[in-house]
Amino acid sequence: MTGLQDCLLGIIGVSAGMLIAAGLVALITTTGVITRMADKTHTADFVKGYENAVFFGGVLWNLFWIFPVSLPFPGTYGLLFLTLLSLCQGIFVGCLTVSLAEALNGFAIFGRRIKLSKGIGTVILCFALGKTVYALLQFWFGMIKG
Repeated sequence: MTGLQDCLLGIIGVSAGMLIAAGLVALITTTGVITRMADKTHTADFVKGYENAVFFGGVLWNLFWIFPVSLPFPGTYGLLFLTLLSLCQGIFVGCLTVSLAEALNGFAIFGRRIKLSKGIGTVILCFALGKTVYALLQFWFGMIKG
């Protein structure tokens, strides 16, 4: 009976992963994150490339999470590669967050609620710096238990 249970568990896991991925793609698509970024950076010719990068990045990152991947980078090169991957992931999450907040007018609503007439850019910069410092503290001091 264990083989049948493992098979059923695998099917449920893959189905749940597909649903979550479809939800993320729907979120990115309906909010227009990629097209908005391409418009802001004046790189509308590369929208298909951005979409492909997001898709393949998601697939590869999921493979890294599921399977134990051993990359052939010894010592310092491995650390540099890991730093580059972490930087790319942080940039993606940051861009997604800011684009989503912009699409939902989150900062404008926040500014009106606290009656902020000047300095919204400074507030956004402080949010970003705070998140960066916290992420670096987690990385350096090993606050994340895995």
